[in-house]
Amino acid sequence: MSPRRSLLYSFNWAFEGIVYALRHERNMQIHFALAVLVLLAALFFSLTRLEIIALLVAISFVLIAEMLNTAIEQLMDMFTDEHDPRAKIAKDVAAGAVLVAAMNAVAVAYLVFYNRITGTPYTVLQRVRSSSVDVTVVALVLVILGVIAVKALTRTGTALRGGLPSGHAAVAFAGWVALTFISSTTAYALPISLVALLMAVLVAQSRVQAGIHTVLEVVLGALLGSVIALLIFQLWAPI
Repeated sequence: MSPRRSLLYSFNWAFEGIVYALRHERNMQIHFALAVLVLLAALFFSLTRLEIIALLVAISFVLIAEMLNTAIEQLMDMFTDEHDPRAKIAKDVAAGAVLVAAMNAVAVAYLVFYNRITGTPYTVLQRVRSSSVDVTVVALVLVILGVIAVKALTRTGTALRGGLPSGHAAVAFAGWVALTFISSTTAYALPISLVALLMAVLVAQSRVQAGIHTVLEVVLGALLGSVIALLIFQLWAPI
């Protein structure tokens, strides 16, 4: 197996682990949903780039801890079916790590959002004005989270190969929407948008031609990525 193909399979197996945890662990589903809400709130309250980085690190910390906790639980159950004090300690320590990560995430969220929430009128909420780069990053992260969530629900394919919807098509078309919005104020808006659309179509076509996805999976992936990115930019893109 070539190094390049081996690297691709490594990424695929890694995403399979994320999808498995999301399918079978209720706490992972809760953390995942909260991550989406926090990222949307980051756009709504027009956070700075450093504040968004702090939130992304805290979210990643929680998700990583939850997945390690799941892995340790599976290992303990594999080695023993009986009550073993050592297995209990391993599981309790892993669960404690998740709790520490969650408490850290709550503290970060409090420090980031408190002043904005208390300083925002309850009747009129201010419109978000943040940089196009920040909006694009959050939109792409939400697209990826959406693809993983749908694949977990449909139980089809793996994260990087096959299944509903096509993640490659979703990200490609989300990128097209992002570039269209970013370039809309320039004199080259139309050619930039057309080139981005052509690249997205080529990505989608390659997935079908390679037999990795069906036309329906690619179309639904393209729609998912386009709709999420369009909603994010339509609501929160800077003027």
